[in-house]
Amino acid sequence: MAVKERQRLDKLLTHMGFGTRKEIKKLIKEKRVQVNGELAREPGLHVIPGRDHIDVDGEPLEYRQYIYLMLNKPQGVLSATEDRLAKVVVDLLPPRYRAFHPFPVGRLDKDAEGLLLLTNDGKLAHQLLSPKKHVPKTYYAVVCGMVTEIDVEAFRQGIILDDGYRTMPGELKILCPGPEAEVELTIYEGKYHQVKRMFAALGKKVTYLKRIAMGSLVLDEQLKPGEYRELTAEEIGKLRELNPPTLPPDLFSAKI
Repeated sequence: MAVKERQRLDKLLTHMGFGTRKEIKKLIKEKRVQVNGELAREPGLHVIPGRDHIDVDGEPLEYRQYIYLMLNKPQGVLSATEDRLAKVVVDLLPPRYRAFHPFPVGRLDKDAEGLLLLTNDGKLAHQLLSPKKHVPKTYYAVVCGMVTEIDVEAFRQGIILDDGYRTMPGELKILCPGPEAEVELTIYEGKYHQVKRMFAALGKKVTYLKRIAMGSLVLDEQLKPGEYRELTAEEIGKLRELNPPTLPPDLFSAKI
């Protein structure tokens, strides 16, 4: 959506990730910026984003208010925008995206990997994180310990965690049984370390965790850990269309 208020040219270009105010001033001095087909001569020139045609180095500027990025979060990186000691997911992005001040929608454990949505659209983030929405989150996990149908039923009923909280019902599928079981699970809330704590309550330990889906958004298999891409218009539209309840009706009846 285009913003109709006038803005200083240097402020706009800085927001779009073209550099600092000082660097933008240099771009203009080097005659590399045009506005409506004419060379921009002053950094303080007022323009209307989305209406005035702006070119930088011959390339048209596509103004947008929000960005939506699908990241395959690697292990060892925090789901945060800043940290004094550890690397955070925003550090994986180039300046042109960091200029929009994106933040992770929800979180993944530091040692977990997989799908993480980064955006600066606070309204959509609130919608996806709202407890009333019950947005499903699906994971692939490797679990130390035999996973049985008894565990599948325990997930379906909801599991009492170490602090006494009983989780909402979840769905557990055994992909490969054995002492190092491979499973796929879907939960409908996002408590702290929830997946690990649910299995711990069953006497088992998660040794590998990867989120593969959140709502309608499915991790792009082409993305290697640390890689990202912009969401398509269709993916953004489906996320915005989420309406409660997304929890299957039979699971509602399982909750006590």
